[in-house]
Amino acid sequence: MSLRGDVCVVTGACGFLGKKLLRLLLEEERTAEIRLLDKHVQPQLLHNLEDCRGETTLTVFEGDIRDASFLRKALHGASTVFHIASIIDVIGLVEHSELYGVNVKGTQLLLEACIQENVMSFIYTSTVEVMGPNPRGESIINGNEDTIYDSTLKFSYSKTKKEAEERTLQANGEVLQNGGRLATCALRPTYIYGDGCRFLLGHMRDGIQNRDVLYRMSEREALVNPVYVGNVAYGHLQAARSLKDPQKRNIIGGKFYFISDDTPPVSYSDFNHIVMSPLGFSIQEKLPLPLRFFYMLGFFLETLCMMLRPFIRIVPPVSRQLLTLFNTKFTFSYQKAKKDLGYEPRYSWDEARKRTTEWLASQLPLERKNLRSK
Repeated sequence: MSLRGDVCVVTGACGFLGKKLLRLLLEEERTAEIRLLDKHVQPQLLHNLEDCRGETTLTVFEGDIRDASFLRKALHGASTVFHIASIIDVIGLVEHSELYGVNVKGTQLLLEACIQENVMSFIYTSTVEVMGPNPRGESIINGNEDTIYDSTLKFSYSKTKKEAEERTLQANGEVLQNGGRLATCALRPTYIYGDGCRFLLGHMRDGIQNRDVLYRMSEREALVNPVYVGNVAYGHLQAARSLKDPQKRNIIGGKFYFISDDTPPVSYSDFNHIVMSPLGFSIQEKLPLPLRFFYMLGFFLETLCMMLRPFIRIVPPVSRQLLTLFNTKFTFSYQKAKKDLGYEPRYSWDEARKRTTEWLASQLPLERKNLRSK
């Protein structure tokens, strides 16, 4: 089922995944219009899309996702919403109230605007972290949508993404102003990597400062399965196509799907090394401290920061929950997405790795220069 002639809204259009989805929509779907919704849309982004824009109209909507009237204007006459925008924070830099306002309330306002403006399809970008890992670090190997797991969450980020996902799925079947019904689904990508990934850039920057030796924060056995950003974008496109199909709409509506690909399971730290080793980076052979001592350090720093909280807000560089995230076996299958959405990875592991390493290589001279100038 094609999105030809549709009006699509992409929230978080200027982000890592948003940019990939925009280009994919322009290259593969002859949509009538794509609306780029973000706090600020750089003119360079529109210029970069000119080579594949064709007859599609690109319309910019700059504003706050917590502004209900702004959302109604952006969604008026739209048929499909890709809701990618969120605050991503896994170390606790952002206050919970800010995370909740954007990730939860913003999603709720967007869903309400869909109902008021008769938007038929809503695809929510969730995350594997709504599943965990839980504070006990219990493993999941090749998990799926039916996996039973005690997903007790501690991070504000994962909590807010979980609540936003629940609200999205509960909104499936809501009656629109014109009498139609809203169809929603949520996609749970594993750790997204690729050209443009700021987390990889940060790890490379840390490695440069450490004389081209990458830090190890994950034990080798803590396998996860990262997913290439181009494959995640394709998963979104397939979800939108499926929700438009009358025969699939009732099957997919109200459900979530894990999105992974054929990237080999590996620890977070070893993945960084795989994509950066061609650039001359090595990696620490083992954790600087045994993991149990890292947990003790995390507990001490968390306690100290909590005691200082009435006077000053300090975010500890190491927390027990972050250590658990980095050191828990946590892998998921994309087979249900393949069955229901027709999703299959567009990019092989070899191509995804090549694109990622080439992008990091293009950034390396500037990063070295910047660090030398400090």
